[in-house]
Amino acid sequence: MSWPQKKLSDVALVNPRRPSLERADAELTSFVPMEAVDELLGEVIQTITQPFSKVKKGYTYFENGDVIFAKITPCMQNGKHAVVDGLIDGFGFGSTEFHVVRASEEIVPEWIHYFLRRKQTLDTALKTFTGTVGQQRVPASFLEDLDIPVPPPEEQRQIAARLKAQLAEVETARQAARVQLSDSRLLRSRLLKEFFAELDAAPKKKLGEYAVTTSGSTPSRGNKRYWQPAEIAWVKTGEVAFAPITATEEAISKTALAECSLSLLPPKTILIAMYGQGKTRGQSAILEIPATTNQACFAVLPNDTWEPDFLYLWLKSSYQDLRDLSEDRGGNQANLNGALLKALDVPVPGKAAQQEIVARIQAAMTEIDALEAASKAALEDINCLPNRILAQAFDPCA
Repeated sequence: MSWPQKKLSDVALVNPRRPSLERADAELTSFVPMEAVDELLGEVIQTITQPFSKVKKGYTYFENGDVIFAKITPCMQNGKHAVVDGLIDGFGFGSTEFHVVRASEEIVPEWIHYFLRRKQTLDTALKTFTGTVGQQRVPASFLEDLDIPVPPPEEQRQIAARLKAQLAEVETARQAARVQLSDSRLLRSRLLKEFFAELDAAPKKKLGEYAVTTSGSTPSRGNKRYWQPAEIAWVKTGEVAFAPITATEEAISKTALAECSLSLLPPKTILIAMYGQGKTRGQSAILEIPATTNQACFAVLPNDTWEPDFLYLWLKSSYQDLRDLSEDRGGNQANLNGALLKALDVPVPGKAAQQEIVARIQAAMTEIDALEAASKAALEDINCLPNRILAQAFDPCA
């Protein structure tokens, strides 16, 4: 038997009027910032307190049991909304980017919350955005006009309780998959360290004394002759990311190569990012194409001392050491430079030994890659489960 359908505004208040509040300005009041609502959990994970004087004006008011629904564009992928509870004196404030839905006796707050979390509801909400691009919002009218099934309240509670239990199991599985994925990545790092620990007693040579090194430059953006026609690959540090470089986002002209202190680097050149945002500094990569680089890339040309794959894997295993090396320099920016990298003591076993180590590492990494791929696939499947569970729960209203 299908459930009766009603407009949400017939069974709940959307953005109800705020009552008159009499409180001392210094009294602490609950406050829920946008980032406190976890999209995946659909819960408020942190409620902070603020003096009443700081929040009594200019913020959204809500009460225990209200459903808060983020209306701004960036929060709509999974839906940032939750049933609020545990507020001091039963009420609180939050971001102005929340709509508030207050249930009547005819409908249960958790029922509204789970219905809003459905992908179908969010997809419909996306079509109602108003405002300029980048600052679009879901209007209150979307919630007011939303058709929602309304079975008897007791049935709503039972279904909501079952959904809560099922989604909790999904979250447990998600956390386990995340741990497995993290462990596979950690295992890769540990194995690299262990392989190269075997070479602690091997002879070492300074990188800059046994290999030709260089860096590049950035041709003037104001000179179109340097960028058109786009003829020669040009590598930026963001592209030096522990993966073979087979293509680049930008290319320069032959004129730029001739006039801008740039060298055309051959395939199998090793690149190291000397600086860059976030995790970029210290990352390395192997060129698989002829290319030039910007000034933040340190290049080690193919040489007779180190096999390219061996040197690349050693640098990869030394990633954190390189970052620590640049951190120890002090100053405002923790950057690597050519002098630091040329002074690196790199192990030099014989070429045959280098090739053997590379083969062993690649075999081990192939197994870890398979483990990581399986973990990613499992996590993707788990991330789809909430939508499936919610869709199945509300099937009777289809």
